[in-house]
Amino acid sequence: MGQGQIPPRGVGRGWGCIVTEVERRAALDAIGAEVSVCTRCRLHETRTKSVPGEGTSDSEVIFVGEGPGYNEDQQGRPFVGRAGSLLGKLLDSIGWSRDVVFITNVVKCRPPDNRDPEPDEIAACAPFLTRQIAALDPALIVTLGRVSMGRFNPGAKIGQVHGTFRPAHAEAEAANALAFFMYHPAAALRDPAVEATSFRDMQGIPPALLAARKMRAGVVEGAASPAAQPADRPVPQVAISVVPAPADAAMLAGELSHGGENVHTDAQSGPTDQPPLF
Repeated sequence: MGQGQIPPRGVGRGWGCIVTEVERRAALDAIGAEVSVCTRCRLHETRTKSVPGEGTSDSEVIFVGEGPGYNEDQQGRPFVGRAGSLLGKLLDSIGWSRDVVFITNVVKCRPPDNRDPEPDEIAACAPFLTRQIAALDPALIVTLGRVSMGRFNPGAKIGQVHGTFRPAHAEAEAANALAFFMYHPAAALRDPAVEATSFRDMQGIPPALLAARKMRAGVVEGAASPAAQPADRPVPQVAISVVPAPADAAMLAGELSHGGENVHTDAQSGPTDQPPLF
C-alpha cells in the first residue's frame, strides 16, 4: 500500500455494532440527512447549507473542527476555504490526503460572523457528532482548535496540549480512541509561528495512530486481547510516550505508564522521517 493511503481498519476494530463499510456509510448518510433539515438550535436560521462532514467511511482517523465558515456554509462541505487549503497541506506533509480521513465539525451549521459556537449550540449538535463517532469507531480523533479540544479533553489549554494525545474523555463517548490535539488551521493562517508549530505537530499523528492501534489491540500493561473484552470496555487510562524516529513499529508504541495525562510526541522530525505507516 503506497504513501497517502491509510490501511482499511487497523487492528482491534469492530468492537461496536457497526462493523462493515456499507453499514458505516449508511449510518453516516442517515446522519447527514438529519443534519440537512435540523432545527435544534438557532444556527439553522442563518445557514445556507448544513455541513455534516465528508470523507471515507473506512478511515480510522477523524478530524474534528469547530464549525463551518463562509465557504463551508455555501458549499455544504467542511474545510473548503483558506483554512481547508492549509489543512490539505498539513495532511500532505505526512503523505495523507482528505480522501483517506473523515472530516467534520463540532457544530454542523455556520455560527454568524464565524464566532465561536455557544454552549447550547454545541449541546444541540452533540448527538450528531456522537453518532458519527459511533459509526466510524475511530482509533484516532484529531481535534482542530480549542472548542473541539474541549469535547475530548475538558479543561485543557490548547497552548499546553497541542501536539499531544491521550485517551478521549469518557463523556465524549469515543470509546477506545486516542485524541490528538492541534491548533485550528484558521489560527495558523493568522500567525506564522502557529503555522510552523502545526506542521511540526502534524508529524506526531502517524505514530499516534500506531499507538492507538496497539492500545485497541490490548497491547498495554496488563491488558487482555480485544476478543477477551466486552465491546463497551473502558479506555485504558495510560500515558504513551512516542518516539517517531525508529523504523521499528514496536518502538513506536513507546513506553506505557499509568496516569492518563497528556503526552507530548517528538514532533521535530520532517516528512522524510515518518515511520513506515503504509
